[in-house]
Amino acid sequence: MRTSQAVSWALLAAVVSISFLSISRGESPEKDAPVERARKTVLMIDDIYKGGIVLITENYVHDDDDMPAGVAFKKLFASAEEKGWHSVRLLDATEEPYNPENAPADEFEKNAIKALLAGKPGYETVIEKEGKRYLRSATPVPVVMQKCIMCHEQYAEAKPGTPIGAISYTVPIED
Repeated sequence: MRTSQAVSWALLAAVVSISFLSISRGESPEKDAPVERARKTVLMIDDIYKGGIVLITENYVHDDDDMPAGVAFKKLFASAEEKGWHSVRLLDATEEPYNPENAPADEFEKNAIKALLAGKPGYETVIEKEGKRYLRSATPVPVVMQKCIMCHEQYAEAKPGTPIGAISYTVPIED
């Protein structure tokens, strides 16, 4: 494994691990088993999605004509939501979104971006919609490799580890 790949994977692993050590909570969800299971689900899918984006970028994105990993994963996110598993959104944290649909859309997403930019490793709250509880959680997305800048030139000056975006999850809480 090349040194840059090893550094990318190490940084990604650190971000994912730290994200769940000390989550900032919008409304402090009670400690109950169903919420803990939902948190564990978020940790798992966050690791899979972020690891997959890095893997695809490293191995399949070589120039501007290749499909960006983020575009491919948005299709995967849509598929998971269509099947009723969970919903996922990519969020921009720079106030200058690469894609306007990635701008924070509601109070949760706006507060999550503020918390992540303030150095919090994550942000979450429990909501109720149509009589069902959901865990909303957001985790940071830093620039983890030089190839990120091929599509996202505006992030060239980002400091390593600083969130340039987030992934926002809405996961059903199975009681």
